[in-house]
This record gives sequence, structure tokens and C-alpha cells, in this order.
Amino acid sequence: MAGTVKARDPLRISSLANPRVKGVVKLRRRPHRDASGLMLIEGYREIRRAVTAGHPLTELFFCPALFQGSNEPPLIEECRQAGTALRDCSEAVFRKMAYRDRPEGLLALAPKIHTPLNELRLPHDALVVVAESIEKPGNLGTILRTADGAGAHAVLVCDQRTDVCNPNVVRASIGTLFCVPVVQASRDDTAAWLDRRGLQLCATTPHAEMPYSQADLRPATAIILGTEQYGLSSFWLDRADIRVRIPMQGQADSLNVAAAATILLYEALRQRTTD
Repeated sequence: MAGTVKARDPLRISSLANPRVKGVVKLRRRPHRDASGLMLIEGYREIRRAVTAGHPLTELFFCPALFQGSNEPPLIEECRQAGTALRDCSEAVFRKMAYRDRPEGLLALAPKIHTPLNELRLPHDALVVVAESIEKPGNLGTILRTADGAGAHAVLVCDQRTDVCNPNVVRASIGTLFCVPVVQASRDDTAAWLDRRGLQLCATTPHAEMPYSQADLRPATAIILGTEQYGLSSFWLDRADIRVRIPMQGQADSLNVAAAATILLYEALRQRTTD
């Protein structure tokens, strides 16, 4: 259902050849995101969470013909009041910029997420995720969504193979990328940082003897997850205080990394909230 937008003279874009349209499309590729320092955020929930988290938006492109309900106009007005430049787009223009098959009529440009490791602050009983060399944006986004749901305090992405600001990470996380502190760092810097703060390192590997349910995850803990294909590197396995496995009853010897993250994080939540 289309809505009306009360905005102060938003720029109208109706030409597919408009340079802004071409610039948005280029941001699907990492080199252009890195060069510009910008990322794409598409969809109401994702943009709503970015705004609520205080992540600034530089531009907001909207197409009322594609709105899904009545929530979009108030969000657009909120962005206008915050100083975001508004771009009213024709449906053809918006569909060209959108990376979703079924666009919702909202797409924003925002500064890329950048949280230095030394600026991250954690509580004494911190629960963090260390994601080593995750390759698939969908898995990384799902890990972020799970970390938010389970109350993790941070996600540390080590030796990244996918950009945390990839549009598909934003989409798979449904915007929780902006709700959980996310840090990108090398494994050496991450390991040194965790050691200085005394976090217990819990490595997940199918070769461990201890089932995950027997591990004590109540102290300050970093749950460390490895690549989809090869699992954790020896770098982390050798440093782990405890190694745990998720019991498998079928033919597969391991779970998808995002599924493993869900099981471990919610086990930690269960332990921390059970009297």
C-alpha cells in the first residue's frame, strides 16, 4: 500500500541514467564500498534498526508505489529531520537500484561500519563470537542475527573473506548488524585482545571429546567458529581453553557454521539465565 511522504523538496529521480542511480548500483561491489566508505541498507526493518541504533544515513531513496504498509512515511520523516538527503524515485529507477527481488521501496546509503578493536567495551561476563574467515554473507548475517537474539555483546570477524557491509550480510541479519558491536580485525590482534581481557576461549570442532552442553559458558567467553568448509584453524584450536563438539546422529559430521553458532549461543544464554 502506497503512502504519502511529507518531505522538504526531496530530489525526484526518474531517469535510469542519473549518476546517483549508477553510483548506488556500484555499491553492490566491495571495491566501490571500500573506495567510497559507504554501504547499502535496503528494506524497512533494516533501515529502521540502523536509525534506532543511531547509525547515520547520508541518503534515503524511496518509492511510495512499492511500500508494504503505513510505517514507511514516518520513518522517512524521521530521517529528514535527522538531516538525511531524500530521493523520491520512480518505480523503474528504484527497481534498478534495488538488490532484492521484491523491493520494499526503501534504500539508504550510510557510512560503512567501523569499530576499532581497542574501542570495544565489554561487561565482566561478556559473551562474544569470534568468526574466522566466514565466506558466505548469508552465514555471517545469520550469525549476527543470532548474536543479537541471544544477547551476545560483540561479534569479532577475523581474517574476513566477506565484507560485513555486504548488502547480503545486512539482509540476512535483518538489520541486527547495527544492534551488536561488530569488529573486523586480524586473528593475531583478536587473540591478543581477548587474552588481555581474560576471556575463556571456546573452540567448536567435531573432533572434540566434550559435548557443548557440558561446557561452562557462564564466565566471560568467546565462542570461536571456523570456516564453512574447513572449520577452525590450528591457530584457534591451539589457543582454546575448551574444545566442544555438537553431537551428530546422521551422516553429516558437522553443521552449517550459522547453525552451530545458534546452538552454542543459546546454550550460553540458557546457562546464564537458569537459576
